[in-house]
Amino acid sequence: IVPTNRPCIRRELANRVFGAAESRWSAVVEEICEVHATGRPVLVGTRSVRASEHLSELLTAEALDHQVLNAVRHAEEATIVSQAGQPARITVATNMAGRGTDIKLARGIAELGGLHVIATERHESGRVDRQLFGRCARQGDPGSSRAFVALEDELIERHISFVDKLIMRGYGGSAGELRARASRLFDHAQNRAQRMALRQRKGVLKTDTWFNEYL
Repeated sequence: IVPTNRPCIRRELANRVFGAAESRWSAVVEEICEVHATGRPVLVGTRSVRASEHLSELLTAEALDHQVLNAVRHAEEATIVSQAGQPARITVATNMAGRGTDIKLARGIAELGGLHVIATERHESGRVDRQLFGRCARQGDPGSSRAFVALEDELIERHISFVDKLIMRGYGGSAGELRARASRLFDHAQNRAQRMALRQRKGVLKTDTWFNEYL
């Protein structure tokens, strides 16, 4: 483990868990509005172009000015991402958009709490989630992050059994217990996805080795 240049003071807020995807999107817009009202900038990460466009429509309905980056115009998007730390700026970006561009906070933003990063879905690779959250609170700056997840997400649909999903949907308990159980469920799904990807990479390597040896 290589220590950071300056201590990381990012506030990683508790995940928010929803049964339906549309409920999740409503909550995301609500949080964007709350943070935007304080003057802090917000960076929202989405898994797909479709998701970014859907969120853009919801923000437009709320009359919120924002930028949408879909990793299509790389040079232009790098410039836009570099401005994501400006006051009250709302930036919606897919995973690849503006990657590698440092986001510097404008004057006075650190005193407000820094950049707030929202993940609208967990990814099959935990590394991608960490990269997104790592776009705030850089070089000792303040910042915060939160993930919004739904039981209808692709990660759950692909890597959690039907029985486990039924149990989760019918689970009672307090909000804290539900959040903890859902977090474990998403961690389990992510671990399964990462193990599957590892097996696939090993298979490709084995095939390449066979070709090199016998052809």
